[in-house]
This record gives sequence, structure tokens and C-alpha cells, in this order.
Amino acid sequence: MSANHSNKVLVLFICLFGYTMNGYSQNYKQASEIGVFGGGAYYIGELNHEHFVQSKVAFGAVYRYNLSTRHNLRFTAIYGSVYGNDVNSNNAFENTRDLNFNSSLFELAVGYEINFFKYAIKDMKFPFSPYFFYQLAYTRINPQTNYDNIIVDLQPLGTEGQNSVLSDKNSYSLNQITVPLGIGIKFNLRKRVAISIEYGIRKTFTDYLDDVSGAYVNTLLLADASGPLAGDLSNKTDIYQSGMNRGNPSNKDWYSFYGFMITFKPFKYDVCKAMKGN
Repeated sequence: MSANHSNKVLVLFICLFGYTMNGYSQNYKQASEIGVFGGGAYYIGELNHEHFVQSKVAFGAVYRYNLSTRHNLRFTAIYGSVYGNDVNSNNAFENTRDLNFNSSLFELAVGYEINFFKYAIKDMKFPFSPYFFYQLAYTRINPQTNYDNIIVDLQPLGTEGQNSVLSDKNSYSLNQITVPLGIGIKFNLRKRVAISIEYGIRKTFTDYLDDVSGAYVNTLLLADASGPLAGDLSNKTDIYQSGMNRGNPSNKDWYSFYGFMITFKPFKYDVCKAMKGN
């Protein structure tokens, strides 16, 4: 199949999808919008309690399908990482606990975006709008820690006794379903080119993004069951004994992406009408 033929097939697919959604678009000419995202990421959980603290770089891509001047479908793919470290805490218990983690985040999300004002990337009559978005996402996590200058994957160790006789819990999954929610403001830099400033927080259904949730287990028994490294990383102090709280299982972890998106409308004319004429 030639590249030219492949492009026509892709455009035809977009157009057919647009026609099926025509009832929602209120006869407004539908348009595709593509772009890139750059910004930061952080998490809220047992090893960090403050927003925007301990942020790391995030980047990704976005595709919007404009149903009308008020409503858009949005598809995003974002990669970033988050971390937390007890040495940064002002809490004496957390300082003594002395845990740290870093996790990469790869998120694929689809959802809906609502403009507060009429907005069109192709029309300078409607040049800006605040907006709200909600999505459903697949997120890949992988909590790790630095132990004697070696990066160690935490999930296979079962630091709270997972997959051993010390706990009735299985290993937590590295594949998670999350719910992104957020706000932003978008405005046209010129016709067909726009910038968005956006903040979004992700509700997760796991308390193990940081590998910390429940209670301490007996480190000697854990070392026998899962290896000495699991015992060492489960409890770094002699003060906190088996059965004492290591984390708070009643609160799930959250993470956020925030930053800028540059988007543009790739087609100068109504390619759907052109396709109908061919």
C-alpha cells in the first residue's frame, strides 16, 4: 500500500467517524487537532503530601477531535516519572522510616473536553477559552528505589509480605486504570495554531504507586521468604516493629501532570468534502 493511499484511508476513517458524531456537533465543521505536551509530574501519597513538590519532567502527545465550539474528544499519551523521599519530610516518623521511591509513568487516555466559551482553533472569532476535561486511562507504573547506588524494582520483592505466608495480599499490578481530571485554558497563537496551559490530577485505585501502604512485617521472616533484599528494604530501622503502620491503606495514591500543549489543525480545507467528491 502506498503512503498516499494510506493517508487517504486515514482521512476517510476520520471523516466517517465525524459523520457518525454529526448530531453532537450541531452542524459545526469538525476538525482534527494534533500537538505535543511538555511539563511536569508529581505524586501525592505516603512519601509526599504537598502539591507540585518533588516534580519531575513529563512529555507527550495529544489529539483532539472538535465536535463543536464547546465539546471535544481528546486522546493523550504522556510519559513522565514521580518520586518521593522521607528525608524531605518534616514528620519525625517519616524521617525515621527513611523510605524512598521513583516510578516511571506511561499513560494512555481517552476522554472528553468541555470549553467554557465558544472556541475554534481555525477561527480567530473564538480565540480562547477555559476548559475542563475528564478521561479514562491505562497507566503503567514501576516503583523502584536506590539501594547502595543500585536501582532496584520494588514490586517483585513484596516489601509488605505480598505473595508470602506473612500476608494474604498478592503482588500489586504494575498495570493500572486511572481517572484523569483537570482544567486548563487554551488560546490561539494564530489561525490553526494554539497553546493550552493545563493541570490534571489522576485518581488511582492503588496505594502502591510508592510501594508503601500497609503494616510492617517481621523482617527476618520476610528475608527467609523473599530474600535478604526484601527484608532490608521493607524496614530500615529497628524502631518500627512487625504490625506497626508502615503506610495508610485507607488513602489511595494520586499523581498529576501539568504543563503546556502546542496544537495545530493539520488540514487547511474541509478534506471530508473533498473525499466525498472523489
